[in-house]
Amino acid sequence: MSDSRFPALSRRGFLGLAGTAAAGVALTACAGTGGNSGTQGGDSKTINFWSNHPGTSKDQETELINRFQAKYPDLKVNLVDAGKNYEEVATKFNAALSGGDLPDVVILSDVWWFNYALNGTIEPLDSHFSAANVNVSDYVDTFVGDYKFNGKTWALPYSRSTQIFYYNKDVWAKAGLPDRTPESWTEFDEWAPKIQSVLGGDKWAHGWGDAKNYLAWTFQGPTWTFGGGYSDEWKLRFNDPQTIAAGNYLRDSMNSKKYASIRPQYAVDFGNGIIASAIGSTGDLKSINQNASGKVQYGTGFLPHPNGLAGCTTGGAGLAIPSRISDARKENALKFIDFITNTANTAYFSQATGYIPVRKSAQQDPSMLDFLAKNPNFKTAIDQLPLTKPQNYARVFVPGGDQIIGTGLEQIGLQNRDVPAAFGDITNQLQTIIDRQITPKLPK
Repeated sequence: MSDSRFPALSRRGFLGLAGTAAAGVALTACAGTGGNSGTQGGDSKTINFWSNHPGTSKDQETELINRFQAKYPDLKVNLVDAGKNYEEVATKFNAALSGGDLPDVVILSDVWWFNYALNGTIEPLDSHFSAANVNVSDYVDTFVGDYKFNGKTWALPYSRSTQIFYYNKDVWAKAGLPDRTPESWTEFDEWAPKIQSVLGGDKWAHGWGDAKNYLAWTFQGPTWTFGGGYSDEWKLRFNDPQTIAAGNYLRDSMNSKKYASIRPQYAVDFGNGIIASAIGSTGDLKSINQNASGKVQYGTGFLPHPNGLAGCTTGGAGLAIPSRISDARKENALKFIDFITNTANTAYFSQATGYIPVRKSAQQDPSMLDFLAKNPNFKTAIDQLPLTKPQNYARVFVPGGDQIIGTGLEQIGLQNRDVPAAFGDITNQLQTIIDRQITPKLPK
């Protein structure tokens, strides 16, 4: 199975992805269950910050560290390259939990933090907030709420994002479409043939990421707008007729109607005009601006949300503290997290990367207001926040859930697989993990 809709994804490559998903389940199954349970001392005046530099933000993180050390000259921060993505950071953290040197601060994405919380290997932060003078109420409620479990807060938001709909304004105009994003996926299904006729061969009206590039994340909102979902808390919903209808939409768009494509590098392909639209993170704004410069005139808008339904999820990463480091290290680690996410610093980080400012006060910061006025594409994400909702447990709380769901969606698109059959396999895999790894550890 190899054609231009699915670059670099042969049958062998696809089976490799499936193997990756299985490996992810095995990895997350033992996350945080290392045998070394002793408290690590270490130098409390040195803060080791493990990051993957989300949104190519190493320069910005270095600047934030310089600001912190200028305010607290008795403290030193080491910025550690912990991996090129969130998954590699988690792999390194798992190894440290099994006996290596633990960081003081570790970045954990939306699909990784819960398993560490469930196993007690990251620190609940609530009892430390007062001593560190953390004003939790100033964080965006949805963002800080995403790290709540069992009445406790397990991380604080850092590189947080939502999705926005990117579209090629020139193509839209040539197709005779209004200069806006579609109100529903049904409307986009009507628009797509017009878009496709303008594009011609080897280009597509819409591009989806692959499983490794968060297809399960970007397809969650569309599933909601069909009335479906991945789960209601721990109750899986892949066999619901509405969820199956969403899956059939995805399959048809890539197979019988042939206007959509799996694009592992969708941000690059959009900037090069290979696809005319995509759902992408606000964190993609920086790279899309660079790729599209001088080639594509683009706009952004809300994801389709018929009848006011939430059609968009939040995402991104937060900062957590390992539970087995000393109390003195925890205190300085939280001081660092609070500082680099304060009003001025989250506004700075947001403007440089495209991530959303995590403090309410930052949205009224003069520099942020000026930035939003000059960057309406970014303002889209701020305005869309009321139409977002937390992700379903099946993707973010089940170990390996993101890759299991994403791989099943790939099968539907790449292999034209029967949707109920693919979703049945997803259900069986997820339910087994819930029953074996999660249910026994949930509070009674």
